[in-house]
Amino acid sequence: MTQNADFEDWVKTGQDLLERFLQQHLPAPTLAPQRLHEAMRYAVLDGGKRVRPLLTLAAGELTTAPLPTLITVGASIELIHAYSLVHDDLPAMDNDVLRRGKPTCHKQFNEALALLAGDTLQSLAFQWLSDPRLALDPARQLHLVQQLALASGSRGMGGGQAMDLENTNQNPTLPELEAMHLKKTGALIRAAVLMGAHCGQPLDENAQQHLAHYANCIGLAFQVVDDVLDAEADTSVLGKTAGKDAAANKPTYASTMGLSQARAFAQELHDDALHALAQAGSQTQRLAQLAHFIVHRSH
Repeated sequence: MTQNADFEDWVKTGQDLLERFLQQHLPAPTLAPQRLHEAMRYAVLDGGKRVRPLLTLAAGELTTAPLPTLITVGASIELIHAYSLVHDDLPAMDNDVLRRGKPTCHKQFNEALALLAGDTLQSLAFQWLSDPRLALDPARQLHLVQQLALASGSRGMGGGQAMDLENTNQNPTLPELEAMHLKKTGALIRAAVLMGAHCGQPLDENAQQHLAHYANCIGLAFQVVDDVLDAEADTSVLGKTAGKDAAANKPTYASTMGLSQARAFAQELHDDALHALAQAGSQTQRLAQLAHFIVHRSH
C-alpha cells in the first residue's frame, strides 16, 4: 500500500468513527423541539472534511491517547466549528447562502432557528467535553474545557471574527492580518492539536512548544489556502460561494500578497510546521500528512 493510500484509509476511518459518534449523540430529530434538533443535525452531519477532529486524533497518536476519548474531544471541537459556520453565514455576518454544497442553515430553516442551532451546538460541545465518562482525571478534563473555551471566545475564534468584520473595506498590514487569522481560524485548529495531545501521556515542555508552533503554522496555512481557493476555485468545487471575500471587499492573503506569493507563503508555513514537528516526538506521521493535506487541498 502506498503512503498516500494508507493516509486516505486513516482519514476515512477517522471520519467514519466521528460521523457515527455525531449521528448517535446529537439530539434525535424526533425529540422535542424537533425543528431545532433538525437544524442542529443539518449544520453538523454529512459535510465537511473534519480536519479539526482529525488533527485531534493525530495528535493523540503522539501521546498514545485512548481512541474513544479522542473521538469525543474531536466531536466537541467539530460542534464549535459547525456553530461558528452557522453564525458566520448569517445575514448579519457574511450573508452566505451556500455551505458544504447545500443551502446554509438559515436558508434551509430561518435566521432565528439558525441562531438557536448555533447557540445550542456550542452548549452541547461543552456538555460532551465535561461528561464524566470521558475517562480523564478531573484536572486534565477541566484543562480541556478551558482550552476549548479560550479558543472559541474573544481571545480566539470569536475575537478573530470581530476583527474580520472591523477590517472590511480596510487595508490591514500583513502582521495585522496574521494576528486576526491566528484567532479567527488558527485558534480552534491549535486547540484541536493541543487538546488531542493532552488526552495521552504528558509531553515535556520542549515538545509542547514545538507542537504548539506546528499548530500555529498549519492554522495560519489553512487560512492562506482558503483565501487562495476563494479567489481561484469554482463554487461547485468549494461547496461554498467562491469570490465572496472580494465581493465583500474583505482583506485576504490573496488580495494583500497576490496569489503567487500567498501560495509560496502557505508552503513556507508547511515547511516550518514540519520542522517543528520533527522535534516534537516520534509518532508524528499523521500530523505531517495532515499538514500536507491542508496546504495542497483543492477545497
